[in-house]
Amino acid sequence: MSVKAGKHARELLLKEYRGVLSTHSKAMPGFPFGSVVPYCLDADGYPLILISRIAQHTHNLKQDGKCSLLVGERGAEDVQAVGRLTLLAEARPVQDGALIEAAAQRYYRYFPESRGYHQAHDFDFWRLEPVRWRYIGGFGAIHWLDQVALSNPFAGDSELSMLEHMNSDHSVAIAHYVELASLPSQAPAEMVGVDSEGFHLRIAQGVHWLAFPTSCNSPLEVRQALVTLARAAVWPTDGQPSA
Repeated sequence: MSVKAGKHARELLLKEYRGVLSTHSKAMPGFPFGSVVPYCLDADGYPLILISRIAQHTHNLKQDGKCSLLVGERGAEDVQAVGRLTLLAEARPVQDGALIEAAAQRYYRYFPESRGYHQAHDFDFWRLEPVRWRYIGGFGAIHWLDQVALSNPFAGDSELSMLEHMNSDHSVAIAHYVELASLPSQAPAEMVGVDSEGFHLRIAQGVHWLAFPTSCNSPLEVRQALVTLARAAVWPTDGQPSA
């Protein structure tokens, strides 16, 4: 059960791209301080955030890195009947030059508008290193989990190569994925991330994660999955081929 719950929790973390970050208030000791932050997942599968040095939550984290990130399903009519995930974590600034560059490269793909204020203002990357997870999949489906994050085997040059290829040469296939998954179509979609379990599309300022029919462990398997989806009449589920 915990393996299945962990997969569902990770899928929720991948599907969403913003949550409520709760920190220990420096100005009001003893009180939690909540703020909304966008995030994407780094190479280790940990949430990566970009926050201003003058923000209250940044002051809080510098004093005490213990925090939580609450993620819930977007657009839910009954928030108590759908999935939500609380990550208890230690927040740490990304300080190594190469890691900062990798973080920026990934984060800008998901949130391109961040490039301007990151470069013009005092913003820094932090990552939330998991301590424990609390996943609720609906009424009665409640789990404490020690392992949810999954490292991305393609992070780096392999992922970049796949993204550049898809966005440059296969815009028709990407448009087909949007149609199959009933995603918003008011703007062209761009593929911005690939992991072993699916891929991210950015449409305007929204980010959407779509699952592969089965997990992929190599770029060749990713290619095969994307070709299958490009030819599908309906989105395959549970490892079953499309009609």
